[in-house]
Amino acid sequence: MKFATVTKSLVMGLALLLASSAFAATKGELQLQSTATVNGTQLKPGDYKLQWDGTGPTVEVSIMKGKNVLAKVPAKLVDLPFPAQNNAAVVKNNDDGTSSLAGVRFEGKKFALDLSESSDSMQSGSAK
Repeated sequence: MKFATVTKSLVMGLALLLASSAFAATKGELQLQSTATVNGTQLKPGDYKLQWDGTGPTVEVSIMKGKNVLAKVPAKLVDLPFPAQNNAAVVKNNDDGTSSLAGVRFEGKKFALDLSESSDSMQSGSAK
């Protein structure tokens, strides 16, 4: 009887641990070389921190400077065929001469964040 209680507690603890890690926030870094717009917010060149919850495919990304959230944007987690060689901002040049942040790749990771309407941008977008 005591063994069954210990086993049940162990299984419950393991399930709780797995559930909490599935919803843990994931973080990354972004460096912009030029001004880019994301979800209506203009981001100046500089270093930013990214944070999102969940494992995808759709997540909400918070873009932060220090502890201040500058923008929140929906994104898709996209699997890459091989790990990214470096951190990279994928920037789309718009017809009006402005630039939009379309995605972010992370050094050593086999996934990327797609911030654009179409996931094709992560395959063909220009990295800066």
